[in-house]
Amino acid sequence: MTTTPTPPATKDAKPNELNFQVEGMTCASCVSHVQKAARSVPGVKDVNVSLALGRATVNFDPLKVSPETIASAMTQAGYPAAAPREAAAANAEQERVEQQAAHARAWARRALVGTALWLPVEAAHWILTLSGGGHAGHAGFHGMNWVAFVASTASIVYVGWAFYKSAIRALMRGTSNMDTLIAMGATVAYVYSLVAFFGYLGGAWSMLPNLYFMEASGLLALISVGHWLEARARNAAGSAIRELFNLAPATALRLEVGATPASRGRTGEDEASVAPAPDPMREVPVSELRVGDNVLIRPGDRVSTDGTVSSGRSSVDESLITGESVPVVRNVGDEVIAGTVNLDGHLIVRVSRTGSETALAQIIKLVDAAQSSKPPVQKLADRVAAVFVPSVLAVAALTGIGWYLWGWHANWETGHTWAQIANAVCSVLIIACPCALGLAVPAALMVGTGRGARHGILIRDIDALQGAESVDTVVLDKTGTLTEGRPAVVRVVPENGLMEDALLELAAAAEQFSEHPVAKAIVARARDKGLVLTEPESFENEPGIGVRAQIAGRNLLVGSEALLHPDNNSSVFAPREGETLVHVGEAQNGQVTRLGVIVLVDQLKADSADAVRALHALKLRIVLLTGDNELTARAIAKRVGIDDVRANVRPAGKVQVIRELQQRSRVAMVGDGVNDAPALAAADLGIAVGSATDVAKEAGGIVLVGHSLHGAVAAIRLSRATMRTIRQNLFFAFIYNVLAIPVAALGLLNPLIAAAMMALSDITVIGNALRLRRTRID
Repeated sequence: MTTTPTPPATKDAKPNELNFQVEGMTCASCVSHVQKAARSVPGVKDVNVSLALGRATVNFDPLKVSPETIASAMTQAGYPAAAPREAAAANAEQERVEQQAAHARAWARRALVGTALWLPVEAAHWILTLSGGGHAGHAGFHGMNWVAFVASTASIVYVGWAFYKSAIRALMRGTSNMDTLIAMGATVAYVYSLVAFFGYLGGAWSMLPNLYFMEASGLLALISVGHWLEARARNAAGSAIRELFNLAPATALRLEVGATPASRGRTGEDEASVAPAPDPMREVPVSELRVGDNVLIRPGDRVSTDGTVSSGRSSVDESLITGESVPVVRNVGDEVIAGTVNLDGHLIVRVSRTGSETALAQIIKLVDAAQSSKPPVQKLADRVAAVFVPSVLAVAALTGIGWYLWGWHANWETGHTWAQIANAVCSVLIIACPCALGLAVPAALMVGTGRGARHGILIRDIDALQGAESVDTVVLDKTGTLTEGRPAVVRVVPENGLMEDALLELAAAAEQFSEHPVAKAIVARARDKGLVLTEPESFENEPGIGVRAQIAGRNLLVGSEALLHPDNNSSVFAPREGETLVHVGEAQNGQVTRLGVIVLVDQLKADSADAVRALHALKLRIVLLTGDNELTARAIAKRVGIDDVRANVRPAGKVQVIRELQQRSRVAMVGDGVNDAPALAAADLGIAVGSATDVAKEAGGIVLVGHSLHGAVAAIRLSRATMRTIRQNLFFAFIYNVLAIPVAALGLLNPLIAAAMMALSDITVIGNALRLRRTRID
């Protein structure tokens, strides 16, 4: 039958998933509120909110709701959000970077002012106390209390305004967040001190109670320092996408229509007597390039957009895209990728993809989506965060009541019990910040997925990253995974009176619409010999078996022995070690006549054996699964060190093998993403060894942009390292609150120490995530 290509999606189709930048999120509780607000809008299908990125990814029905309505719902919930503008992705990313920088600068100013208002006064207070002047009758002591009151008031007004504004905004909408705890903690310390100080001065009690003016200003200063350091750390954690954006140059050298850099002189003149004219090119923004344009890539230049080499030869460094450090040689007809570096020769590249269609743009999109997603492990943190702040407020209230009841018999004229209540309640409110809980998972994911992108490992499905660590069996395809995937024709064996070229011409004509590497090799050999290929009148592909095509009235079959004789898989042709046989036959009157055999050899990749050894070192069971013949499969398996071989397996049979293995293990399938798509989808983890130009088409949960099997090793190591970091972060965030809240409730913590510990918890979680940038995965 004749196959019709699937038409591409219309470019002006409305998107149903957009990223909204959301302001004011400070903790995991905020994330819960934003999600609830967005999900309450009719037409919204799903919402993923990233605290680390300050972003909500909303999947919605554009026929039922507009982006503006969704943004308005989040804004009304107390978290200002703006609908994405129609702008280039790079511009949007630049805006996000600028917003993050402005956010960090704002916290830096608050930290600087807060520290200036707190630290000198705190130091002077301790100097005075240690020198013996720290008693109520000392004039310097009274003066220091007045200074502390003024400095604390200034700190509450300037530094505390950001916390109060956020807390009040949440309160007006019946919610609470981290800033609610901070604002209440500072208020408790300040108001208690205000009443105690002026009550003492007014004669309400005979002794001056402990004052917490400096604790109020100190905790605001320390938390502001923590937010500033946290903003810088978040910026470092999210650097992967910015680095990818920076790979693409802003301008390109476009050649004028009909011109080449070698154009010289004027028509009809002796070229030898005319001085060379300047290259007829113009520097234009990359955004102005169109498919079909020709651009010049000079030595040292970055490739401006995806295209095909139409002239020249050069080595190209693709390491920042594919993760493979060895430069590759690009000749006429080879594809080049935007963002790669031309090393030594001039190339003229015909543009094939622009803008969001380029491989680099697709990679950025995948990394961005992965960093915005939530793995299953995040669900526990989200459930806890949803009730965390109200629970802390309840604990603080019970702490105050408990201290009041326990200390009722004390001498209230001294105000001592009230000081203890203020100390305990303030410490509980401050130390129980859920910010670390909200950052534990996304911070590790941001760093882990970014690290993967730098090594050519793209996480398409965030569940795959979590699932990869539990894999214990790895199934490897042969062609394109262990081998180069570019087999070459080594022999043509005709039968029934055909000549070699005639057999090759018939086979190539039938295979010319197939995407299989073997088919491409046969077509390439025919074209190298100058054979004319007739277009098939009909074409039918049977994955893993071969093709049927009608050419000039002849019904041809090209593929495995099973295609020609389904009931008899034995062949009169015995392949040599490492050879692949393609049988050619013709169907007539219900009978199939063999026309001959084409013999191909696919070279083993240079690093396949090392990669298999590395997989064994990870204590993984390795299985080779291929549709090729048994002799060839076992020859390849022996060379790389694989004992378990399943050969002569069709695509449907590969799925059955995966299902069988899954009965006793968790299975990862590594394949080329085309013929192995069913098996990749059936496995617990699909790892597609793809091409950098086809990253959006692959079927695996993880896509290796490069061609090396070492990428699969790195992907599993990255998964294990990332999940280990996530568990460490979640453990720290949970155990911190489980241990710290009771200690604070018992009055064993000073509010300043509580503030320092809270800020340290956020920085520790992000710092632990940043260690992934140095973890070796290759």
